[in-house]
Amino acid sequence: MFSNKARNAIILSVIAALLFIPFLGRVHLFDWDEINFAECSREMLKLGDYTRIYVNFKPFWEKPPMFFWMQSLSMKVFGVTEFAARFPNALCGIATLVVVFLCGQRIYDKKFGILWALAYGGSLFPNMYFKSGIIDPWFNLFIFLSLYFFILYNWKRNGFDKEGLKKTSLPYVIWSGIFMGLAILTKGQVALMVFLMVLGVYFIYNRFRFYFNWGHALLFLVVASLITLSWYGYETAKNGPWFITEFLKYQYRLFTTHDAGQEGFWGYHYVVLLIGCFPASLFAIPAFFKTPSSSRYDRDFKVWMLILFWVVTLLFTIVQSRIIHYSSLAWFPVTFLAAYSFYKWDRKEMSYKKYAGIFAAVLGGIVSLLLLAVPLIGLNISKLAPYVKDKFAQANMEADVKWTGIEGIAGTIMVITIIVGLRFLKKKEYYKSAWTWFTGTALVIFFAAAMIVPKVERYSQGAAIDFLIQRQGEDCYVNALGYWSYAPFFYTMKEKPANPNAYEEQWLLSGDIDKPVYFVTKIDRVDNYKQYTDLKELYRKNGFVFLKREVPHPKAP
Repeated sequence: MFSNKARNAIILSVIAALLFIPFLGRVHLFDWDEINFAECSREMLKLGDYTRIYVNFKPFWEKPPMFFWMQSLSMKVFGVTEFAARFPNALCGIATLVVVFLCGQRIYDKKFGILWALAYGGSLFPNMYFKSGIIDPWFNLFIFLSLYFFILYNWKRNGFDKEGLKKTSLPYVIWSGIFMGLAILTKGQVALMVFLMVLGVYFIYNRFRFYFNWGHALLFLVVASLITLSWYGYETAKNGPWFITEFLKYQYRLFTTHDAGQEGFWGYHYVVLLIGCFPASLFAIPAFFKTPSSSRYDRDFKVWMLILFWVVTLLFTIVQSRIIHYSSLAWFPVTFLAAYSFYKWDRKEMSYKKYAGIFAAVLGGIVSLLLLAVPLIGLNISKLAPYVKDKFAQANMEADVKWTGIEGIAGTIMVITIIVGLRFLKKKEYYKSAWTWFTGTALVIFFAAAMIVPKVERYSQGAAIDFLIQRQGEDCYVNALGYWSYAPFFYTMKEKPANPNAYEEQWLLSGDIDKPVYFVTKIDRVDNYKQYTDLKELYRKNGFVFLKREVPHPKAP
């Protein structure tokens, strides 16, 4: 009924669904990005405007609409919930594992495809991001697919020794353009910038020999432009150039300045990748060096992946803002190189490097200790709280969270993974070792998402979210005070304000309000608002202070 390739893809899809879909709605969305994007999608549905993005019912020009279309469709099906906000990325996780499996199988064989899917699905951040409600997983997948089809185009046009390529290179150009257009619609023209920089570096590596046809390059740009014009063109024709102009200005500002709290040292992204892409990051290291190649396409695809890694990491090292998401496209080459190491070790085409296993054991040991420490801290948090100097953090620790100790199962699995994985490495059973390291880490993330993350969230924002949910349906204004949060918009299911003064904090604090105002602030900031005597404190909980201002009574004549 199904071919072997289709059957394998279906089996992998089911496994990926079991990894990424459960517990999506178990924990509230996190400030800022998750709630920000979910609110944009909620307002897209609320306003019925699918070409412009809004947050707090004001134009939000930081992102194109592709991901919000996905989220709003999910919300139409599942309702405006955490599950719906995260479901598109669970689908992306399924698609990504199938894509890397099929790519790996096509370039090498089935075993390599499995190793690549294992490495991607069984590394910390790559796995965790498929349980989130942020844009980057789809953005990264579209860029990778665009580059992958361009690589196939290069092979077909330049006579590489790869079986199974199409009779003409044109379909590869078209598919590359389609996925580039989708990438631009997902997060902006930075996708094309990265793509062209990778092609430029390969051009230099190729000793300045043109490996593409200018007509095909033009076709690629035309196809990508037609896809992007479905939004850029329609929005401009419908509403004029203002929104698109502001969007492009923001993209430029993103590369030239940093936002508050987003600074970092120059090696930030390398540290993030080393830790966040564990264990793939450690096993990828040997493949960064010169290795024997079994064919021209073997050598060439590895070159492309190395170029992609260095372009992404160096580009976003130059960018002023330091955000984890920015280097996440490098997860594709990192997991490829990890799979490459295990594949070559297993085939005895590359000598095993002991330092990879040692480094993986050390970092894995640190991860294990942290995971085992979390429930111990939770069980003894009242004893530790007095030693915390930050007033807000200390109050967070007062949250009523029930710990049983069973949450340590995630850390225990990590310990077992390290022991068994090292044993297989010692016995030179590299394929079994890869299965152990990556499957074990995937299970660690699965149990941590189910048992640890919801409890940690109760400390960090639980009390505030509970208060906001209670305001749903109440005719009032709700605002964060002294800090920025998107939670008051999404978790109150805010309606579009009829009074434009509602956007002015000072009016809400002291103006002639037309309905009650609730404020959420933090325990270390509430004293900054003592002068507003109309504010009445309702209660304090876990570091948050909840205030209310009633509508002033009219003065007697």
